[in-house]
Amino acid sequence: MLSSFIIALREGLEAALIISILVAYVVKSNKRAFLRYIWSGVFLAIILSLGLGAILTFTSAELGTHGEQIFAGTTSFLAVALVTWMVFWMKRTARTLRTDLAGKIENAFSVGPYALAGVAFLAVVREGLETSLFVYANFKSSGDPRNSTLGLIIGFIAAIVLGYLIYKSAIHINLSNFFTYTGIALIIVAAGLLSHAVFEFQEIGFLPGAHLIAIDIHSILSPDSFSAVLLSSSIGLGPTTSWLQLAIYMIYIVAVITRYLNKSTSRTVATT
Repeated sequence: MLSSFIIALREGLEAALIISILVAYVVKSNKRAFLRYIWSGVFLAIILSLGLGAILTFTSAELGTHGEQIFAGTTSFLAVALVTWMVFWMKRTARTLRTDLAGKIENAFSVGPYALAGVAFLAVVREGLETSLFVYANFKSSGDPRNSTLGLIIGFIAAIVLGYLIYKSAIHINLSNFFTYTGIALIIVAAGLLSHAVFEFQEIGFLPGAHLIAIDIHSILSPDSFSAVLLSSSIGLGPTTSWLQLAIYMIYIVAVITRYLNKSTSRTVATT
């Protein structure tokens, strides 16, 4: 639940801020008639993102046990790669995001309303497709779809409310700190997905060391207990973790967070 909440809150607020920038610029330009094209592009991006989630779920359900493990492991690797790239992309581009979007909107005004819908679509679909893949991989690794769904819903609701309040200037939050902390949280979630991907490939014999166990909390906690689920959802490690899983998990976290917090790559997130 916690990991899906973090994913939804972080990715949802990114999308909400992008939408608020687009809407605010159109409103300030006294071209409210173009708002419906903004929302059309946003709606299409959401539909495409939901479609990707449905395709992933359907494909997984149609595969046999062996094929499903390969598919789950592969999508987890892809999700980790994509989220890692997106975390650093947001860090690099956050400061100029408003200016970049404003320039694209101005160009779209001169081309026509459908170009404006295209700007909104492309700005949101990147977040949506990333979220769909990341959420699918997280659901497969968590093994608790009910609580994961609840965390996802709460996270998206919180993101929408925060995005609206920021747009209306009802609240002011330090977005630089928010995205820094949630970026670290996403990296930890991604590390858990990476560990899960290793587990899947160890289970089918693609990777060695499945029997070399580093962590086994079965003697302390039941895998279905609240404490075990909370541990898994917070740090991404299951009740039983092999040495290879643990090594890759730790290497990824140390390497990525060290790079992420490097002051030479720091950027200030512009508020709306």
